[in-house]
Amino acid sequence: MKLQPITPDLVPKLVQALSSHHLLRLADARTLSDIASQSVMAHYAENETVLQQGDRADNWCVVLRGQAAVRITPDEMGDTFDVDRVKPVEIIGDFDVLLGIPRRLSVVALEQMLILQVPATMLMELFQRAPALALTYAQQLGAKYLSEARKVPLPYYDVAKAPLVAEVVNLLPTQFMERQRVVAVASQGNRVLLGFVDDLTSHVISSAREFLPGVELIPVRVDLAAFNYAMQNLVHFEEKSEESAATGGGAVARTTSSMPANSMATKHYSAPRLDPMLKRMVAEGASDLHMSGNHRPRWRIDGEMREIADAKVLSESNVYDIIESGMPERNRKQFIEENDTDYAYSLADVARFRCNVFRDHNGVCAVMRVIPSKILTLEQLGLSEGVRRMCDNPKGLVLVTGPTGSGKSTTLAAMIDYINRNRRAHIITMEDPIEFVHKSQRSLVNQREVGPHTTSFGRALRAALREDPDIVLVGEMRDKETIALALETANTGHLVFGTLHTSTAISTIDRIIDVFPPEQQSQIRTVVADTLKGVVSQTLLKRKGGGRIAALEVLIGSHAVSNLIREGKNHQIFNIMLTAKNQGNQMLNDQLEALVNSGKADYEEASMKALDKAELAKRFGKEYFER
Repeated sequence: MKLQPITPDLVPKLVQALSSHHLLRLADARTLSDIASQSVMAHYAENETVLQQGDRADNWCVVLRGQAAVRITPDEMGDTFDVDRVKPVEIIGDFDVLLGIPRRLSVVALEQMLILQVPATMLMELFQRAPALALTYAQQLGAKYLSEARKVPLPYYDVAKAPLVAEVVNLLPTQFMERQRVVAVASQGNRVLLGFVDDLTSHVISSAREFLPGVELIPVRVDLAAFNYAMQNLVHFEEKSEESAATGGGAVARTTSSMPANSMATKHYSAPRLDPMLKRMVAEGASDLHMSGNHRPRWRIDGEMREIADAKVLSESNVYDIIESGMPERNRKQFIEENDTDYAYSLADVARFRCNVFRDHNGVCAVMRVIPSKILTLEQLGLSEGVRRMCDNPKGLVLVTGPTGSGKSTTLAAMIDYINRNRRAHIITMEDPIEFVHKSQRSLVNQREVGPHTTSFGRALRAALREDPDIVLVGEMRDKETIALALETANTGHLVFGTLHTSTAISTIDRIIDVFPPEQQSQIRTVVADTLKGVVSQTLLKRKGGGRIAALEVLIGSHAVSNLIREGKNHQIFNIMLTAKNQGNQMLNDQLEALVNSGKADYEEASMKALDKAELAKRFGKEYFER
């Protein structure tokens, strides 16, 4: 914020602006002139806070230029919701001044703004000098109070003005919607309006974020009739339409990861005793189900492990009895030989689950995690234009990196989905296991899973070169053989996507080169320099009020980057990223700063995830002490 004193030459212009307000025009010119001369003009940048909920109300303001969001953070929620917009020429903060209470709402600039800050004492003086204004103000204040009482914190969503559509409604699992009486009603960019029939709860918001990672959820109120219409007419509408039009049925909409059981493998495995528990898990909004001998089953809700109170204690043999029939044959064999195994399990019309089975001193244990049921678009995830441009490359290497659980699979699924919808190409993926399932659209998509479809990533990559692919996805570049084959594939005219467990773009390049012996590294540097089109390094932060949000570092391949890689000067790539942001490069601290300034994450959480903590602290005027 930058303050600008009122000079005498500005007063007439301000009087003219103030007189355009429907209420202030009831005051005479002398009164408006006094208001202007005793005020201060404040300039705000985008995402800057104009008024902060809970602060002392020592002035009221008139919006002269720009728009702002009005936001509320209910005490019991800890989350922040948009409830209104303000634009020129509107008054804000006057109600708090009138009652002498702390700010009830926050106001955040959506663009550059010019605000006239008027001292609190001028409000009562205005009423005394303009009785007609005071009466009109009282009448309008009463009407405004009644209106806000109905819409805060949840504004009403009128389906008559903006009808519901099946693609948006089906963003959430059916069981979850029916149990919680909540439905997605609209989607724009990476914002989804979430309609509630009942009172808003932090649990439902947090659970919805697990199903829609990276999406900004805006709660609204919907009536029961609209919710029932969505459940009866729009749930799985696209699947039903395609099933009726296609022989054999079983087709699904683009955004769902469900698919016919027999299309994933030659044989479908089902676990009748497990399925009811998984259905209930999804309905309750749990992210994980844990089963262990001599314990009651537990699930994770809002990040906390909770016992399923009405479930029975499982014996040492119960767990294996429950899950055995749902395990693929190869995983049963692996479990017997090695005492642990991983696989994916699909429950038709509900969700897919990533499963891990292992032994401990109580016998067999199992953990089932819900795989988000929708493939979100690049736009819904809020990914940058630079990330989209990576997908438009005809050939080369694109890497998505980060620690386990950082959302790499979600980002890669969105990138493959973008290509699938926009290019006529052949896409082959190699995964362990398959998580998001892509239905062929403009592209032909073949998805192979290590185990049932191929013995290793390396074998699948060698075979891929004979399968006429345009795009190849390698689920994990685990070893030298896989990395070498991925580079060869990218160097022979294919677009290759891969993942690594590295934390920055520069360390990703170093990791690829260092995995080879010294005598080969010069040649590998040349191949990487020629093929690298981009690196997306991401980490997940705890979002205020629950859920998680991604922060990304993005490196865009360029001639300058290629030259530095070829010359072994990887450490200088940082300077290119810093000076060439207009090409799509993105620094992690830029993202962290934006998340804190927008109120989506705490500074402390951002600092924990920052690689250069001292530089981030400096941005916020704080001192950083090395621990």
